[in-house]
Amino acid sequence: MCALVADWLIGNRWMLATAESCTGGLIAAACTDLAGSSAWFERGFVTYSNASKTELLGVDAALIQQHGAVSQSVVCAMTLGALAHSRAQVALAVTGVAGPAGGTLEKPVGTVWFGWVWPGHDVCCEKRCFQGDRRSVRDATVQHALTALVARTDHAQGHLETWMPGPILDMRPLDGPAACFCLIGA
Repeated sequence: MCALVADWLIGNRWMLATAESCTGGLIAAACTDLAGSSAWFERGFVTYSNASKTELLGVDAALIQQHGAVSQSVVCAMTLGALAHSRAQVALAVTGVAGPAGGTLEKPVGTVWFGWVWPGHDVCCEKRCFQGDRRSVRDATVQHALTALVARTDHAQGHLETWMPGPILDMRPLDGPAACFCLIGA
């Protein structure tokens, strides 16, 4: 999947920045495992704590307190913060509950919010709920973050069904910033 992301970014002369919470840098690691990634991967932020989301990405602490770190508002702010605090043109962000602890009735273990943005598009956010242990949730998060980025690009025309499993059920504006949109998947 990283090769497809790389091709799209290089073809557009864009760089990618990541902002990761529950994956702890695994997305950045997957990207930089590909030789030559310095041509398209600009930087990765590991913002596991709420304080790091605020300090490194500029996420408003009040937003985290109001909505929780695992929320559409926070992932949207993380995505925009990754752009603002890097030289990248494309950003993706993830925040979630990988488990085994930390889940609630409202946000059970496996709940992950994703955010993506690239030139000419508003921030796209999506919530997924993955099953399995901590490693499975984190691995699924990495795979989905990259797969969905490619699937949402013009590069994916005609190949969407191959690259992005599962239907998109609903697209609606977020309750937060006007630049954010939410895609809720099955």
